[in-house]
Amino acid sequence: MSGTSCDSIDVGFCVVKPDFSCTLIDGFNYEYPVSIQKRIFKMFHDDANIKEICQMNFIIAKCFANAANEMIKRQGIPDFISSHGQTIYHYPFDTISEKISERSTLQIGDISVISQNTKCDVVGNFRTADMAKGGNGAPLVCFADEKWFKPLNKNIAIQNIGGISNVTVISKNIATFGFDTGVGNIMLDYCAKKFFNEKYDKNAELAIQGKCSKSWLECLLQDEYYFKEPPKTTGREYFSKNYIENALKSAPENKYDIMATLTALTAKTIAQAYERFVFPCVDIEEVILGGGGAYNPLIKKFLKEYLPKNIELKTHEDYSISNNFKEVSAFALLGYCNYYNIPNNVPSCTGADMPVVMGQWSKYKNR
Repeated sequence: MSGTSCDSIDVGFCVVKPDFSCTLIDGFNYEYPVSIQKRIFKMFHDDANIKEICQMNFIIAKCFANAANEMIKRQGIPDFISSHGQTIYHYPFDTISEKISERSTLQIGDISVISQNTKCDVVGNFRTADMAKGGNGAPLVCFADEKWFKPLNKNIAIQNIGGISNVTVISKNIATFGFDTGVGNIMLDYCAKKFFNEKYDKNAELAIQGKCSKSWLECLLQDEYYFKEPPKTTGREYFSKNYIENALKSAPENKYDIMATLTALTAKTIAQAYERFVFPCVDIEEVILGGGGAYNPLIKKFLKEYLPKNIELKTHEDYSISNNFKEVSAFALLGYCNYYNIPNNVPSCTGADMPVVMGQWSKYKNR
C-alpha cells in the first residue's frame, strides 16, 4: 500500500490464519522514483487532467508490481497479493446531483496490471463496497484492530498517525467504533519540505528547536472538521496544499516554531477528539500508537501532556506489531477475508448500512 504521505510503497509478506492473526514475515519500504512521486503529488493538488490520471493508474500499478516482485524474490510466490492502491481522491460527503449521491473514492494502481506483471492473483479496490452501502470507505484498519486487540479485554484507543490520524476504540462493554481524528503528519511533512527541503521531520529534530505558538495553535484548532460528529473521515482533499498555505498566512515567523506548533496540533487534535467523542462513551485505559507518528518523540511528549495522566501510552511494538507495517498487515487480513467471503468492514466505524465483503479480484489466468 501507499498512504496519504506517499513517502513509499509499503510491502509486507504476511501469514494470516483462521483466527485472524497476521504474522509479518518480511517487510520493506519501496521508494517511488522521484519523478513519479512528483506526478502523484501533482494529482493531489488538483493539477492533473484525465490523461495524466489514466497514465498514472498504470504507472503506479507497475511500481506496485516492481515492489511486489522484489518481495517475491526474497520470499517466493504468495497465495495472492492484497493491494490498497494509491488514493488520489476521497469524497465521503453525501452531496446530491440529479437525486444521486456523489459520495465516492478513487484509488489508482490497476490490479490487472499488478497481476500480469507479478503472475499472481491480486485483490484490491477495497473501499468502494463500503461506500456503496452508505459508508465513508474509511477507516478500514478498524477491522484488523478489532480482531487483534479485542481479545485483550481492555478499553483501548488504537491511534494511527500517518498523513491523517485515525483512531479505533476497542471496549469490553460497547461495540467497536472509530474515525479520523484529523491531521497526522500531512502538514508537518509539507512544511518540512517547504522550509527545510526535508521529506519529514525525522525524530522531531526540527520541531524540537522551536516553541509552540499557543495563539496559532488555537486558531488551527477551530477548524470545523474537529467538531464534526463521527463516523467521519478526511484526507488530503480537505487538508490540501491550499488549506496549508492559507493556514501559514497567520503562522509565526520562526520556521522552527511552525514545526513545533504543527507537531502540537497533531497531538492536541487527537486528545480533543477523545474528549469530545471517546471519553463520553468509554473510560480508556491505554492508547496504542502506530504509523510514522509513533516514532516522533515530540508527538508522544505532547500526547502525554494533553491526555489524562491515568492513560498508559504504548506503541504497536509493545504488542509485537510493526508500527511501520501495521497497515500492510491489516490489508493482508482484509484480502484474506475477501478470499473466504468474510465481511471485512466495521459499519460502526465507517457508517455503512451493513457489513460487506470489500475487495475485487484480478486473476492471473496463466498460473
